[in-house]
Amino acid sequence: MKACSFFGHRNITVTQPLIDELKRLIEDLIKNNDFGVFYFGEFGQFDDICYQVVTELKNIYPHIQRVYISPDEKSLSKHKIKCDKEYEFQTIFALKFNWWYQRIYYRNVSIIDNSDYVIFFVAKNIESGAYKAMQYATKNKKEYLNIIEYI
Repeated sequence: MKACSFFGHRNITVTQPLIDELKRLIEDLIKNNDFGVFYFGEFGQFDDICYQVVTELKNIYPHIQRVYISPDEKSLSKHKIKCDKEYEFQTIFALKFNWWYQRIYYRNVSIIDNSDYVIFFVAKNIESGAYKAMQYATKNKKEYLNIIEYI
């Protein structure tokens, strides 16, 4: 199965057209493109809405897996204890660089490297972690869609 991940700004305006387009896009990935693994970092409203859409689709496609990717072992342990969301797996990807203040960025890089497709919600004029992740995906020729351009 192929893997998809999500990156977006922490604070966004959630609209019904955004939810509808996410649902259409993710369902197409599942039905027509053999996607079944969805990676989450869980830092903001875009991650939350993507999680909700994937969870709703899991009722229709029970084989799909929601995977939480932690930036480090300590965060993973805390997340397992405090998590109010259900994931089929919670894990850590090996980081290319591991200075404490850059763990989130390099965790995002690892998620992108392990994804077959990435869905972004990024305003190109806002310098953010999501924007940096999209720059990384572009530089590394990762297949992606910036959904903000379609709603």
